[in-house]
Amino acid sequence: MIFNTKNLIDNSPLSRLQYATLFVCFFMNMLDGMDVLIISYAAPAISQNWGVNPATLGIVFSAGLFGMTFGALFLAPVADKIGRKNMILLSAALMGTTVYFTSYASSVYWLAGFRFISGLGIGSMLASTAALAAEYTPNKSKDFWVSFVISGYPIGAVLSGLASGQIIVEDGWQRMFQLAGIITIVSLPLIYWFLTESLDFYIKKQPKRALEKINAILLKMGFEAIEAIPPKSAEGPQTSMQSLMKKEFRIPTIQLWVALFFAFATLYFLTSWIPKLAANAGLSMKLAIYTGTVFNVGAWFGIMTQGYFSSKIGLKKTIGIILILTGILMAIFKIFIGSDSILYVFFLLGFGIQGGFVGLYAVAARMYPTEFRTTGVGWAIGIGRLGGIVGPAVGGILIGMGLTLSTNFLIFAIPTVCAGVMTLFISSKEVS
Repeated sequence: MIFNTKNLIDNSPLSRLQYATLFVCFFMNMLDGMDVLIISYAAPAISQNWGVNPATLGIVFSAGLFGMTFGALFLAPVADKIGRKNMILLSAALMGTTVYFTSYASSVYWLAGFRFISGLGIGSMLASTAALAAEYTPNKSKDFWVSFVISGYPIGAVLSGLASGQIIVEDGWQRMFQLAGIITIVSLPLIYWFLTESLDFYIKKQPKRALEKINAILLKMGFEAIEAIPPKSAEGPQTSMQSLMKKEFRIPTIQLWVALFFAFATLYFLTSWIPKLAANAGLSMKLAIYTGTVFNVGAWFGIMTQGYFSSKIGLKKTIGIILILTGILMAIFKIFIGSDSILYVFFLLGFGIQGGFVGLYAVAARMYPTEFRTTGVGWAIGIGRLGGIVGPAVGGILIGMGLTLSTNFLIFAIPTVCAGVMTLFISSKEVS
C-alpha cells in the first residue's frame, strides 16, 4: 500500500506535535501583527514630532506594504525549496532586526527603508505559516485551523495597541519599535525547538536524510515508521509562477487575486488610517490608538467565526456574505458618527473585513498542492497586497484633500463588496 500523508492526517486526531506546530505558527503571526501595525499606532506621534502630513505618512505605510508584497511574491516561494520552517526562521530574523533598527530612523526616508525591509519578512511569514498549518491539519477542520493560525495577527495588533497607548505617550514611539524588535528576535529559539517541518514537504521534495526525518515525525505523531519514501512525482519541480497558470489553476487563481486585491485595499486603508482619522476627529492620541485596538479585537472574533462557519457551510459562501455585509456597513457609516455606538462599529468593521480577508488565505491554502502551495499562497498575498499598497496611499490623498471620515468609508465600501462578490464565483474544485 502506498503511504499517504493526507489520509493519515485526515483520519487521525491531532497529536501534540501538530498542536505545537499550530500554536507556534499562531504566535509568529501575533508577532507579524505587532510588527505590521506598530507603524499605524506610532503614526500620530511621528506626525506630531516630525511635522509630516498624511500624504507623506502614506508613503511610509506603502513602503512597508511594498516590502510585504515582494516578500510574499519572491521570498515566500523559496519555502517550497528550502522548507517552511527554514523560511519562518529567516522571516523572523529579518523582521526582528529591521523593526528594532527602525527606532533609529532619523527621517521619513530611513523610516520607509526600514519598513520595506521588515515587510519582506512579514510577507513571507504569513504565507509560510498558512501553508504549514494547511499541511498538518485534517481536511474537515483545515479551514478553521488555517484561520486560527492567521488570527494571531490581530491578537498581536491588539496587544501592541494596548502597549502603544502607554509606551508611545510616555517613552516615545522609538521605544515601541525597540521592544517589538527584541520580542521578535528572542522568538527564534522557540521556532527552532518547537516548530516541525512539513511532513508533506519531506515526502514531496525528499531532501537529504528525508526518510529519517519523516520517521522521526511519524513516531512523535503516534504513527508507525515507514521503510521507504514514495517515489517523487514524475512532473519534476513545481514551484514557479507557471504552475499557478496551468489550465486547472488559471481561472480560480485570477479570481482569488482579484478578491484579495479589493479586500487588501480596504483592510490596509482601515488599519493604516483608523488611529489618524480618529485623532483628526478630536480624540486624544491615546484614545485614537485604542480605536485601532477595538478594530483588531473585532478582527479576532471575525476570523474565528469565519473559520467555524467555513467548516460548516463552505468557505466561499461564508467569506462572500461577510465581505458584502461589511461593505454595506461602511456605506452607511455616516449615521453612526457622533453616537456612542461608534466603537461598536469599529469592532464590526474589524470583524467583517479581517474575517473575510483571512478566509481567502484558507482558500489559497486549499487550492494548491504541496509542491507549490507556499508559492500559491505567497503570490495570492503578494498580488492582494498591491491593493494594500494602493489603499493607504489613496487614503492619504483623500484625507489630505479634506474628505470626511464617512466619505472615505463610502468610497472604500465599493472594493469591499466587489471582493465579496468575486469570492462567491471562485471556481476551484478544491474549495467548497
